[in-house]
Amino acid sequence: MTGALDIVTAVLLVAGGLFCVVGGIGLHRFSEFYQRTHAASVTDTAGAGLMLVGLMFQGGISMVTLKLVLVLAFLLFSSPAIAHALVKAAHGHGLALELEIPDNPEKNGEPGRDGDAAG
Repeated sequence: MTGALDIVTAVLLVAGGLFCVVGGIGLHRFSEFYQRTHAASVTDTAGAGLMLVGLMFQGGISMVTLKLVLVLAFLLFSSPAIAHALVKAAHGHGLALELEIPDNPEKNGEPGRDGDAAG
């Protein structure tokens, strides 16, 4: 039983670590503030959450697991709210969202702005 528990823990810890690494790569690769904020907030919540769940499996039924549950609950509620507040403050201070709109969408096989496929 402990072998299976160790495997589940290892998978969760590695998956959480990979989420954090992918988030770091996203922070580096994305050019716009809003994209970077999204990459950081999603991977922060998912990566840390998976790591905490992996640690909960190792803790068993104990006070340590209860503390990890409380940390996970705080993380799941606070991280999205903090990201939302950060983006809302940036938008309120005039940081514009950079949208790329193609000059001629019909060339790319996309429907025109009125939704008609023929243009």
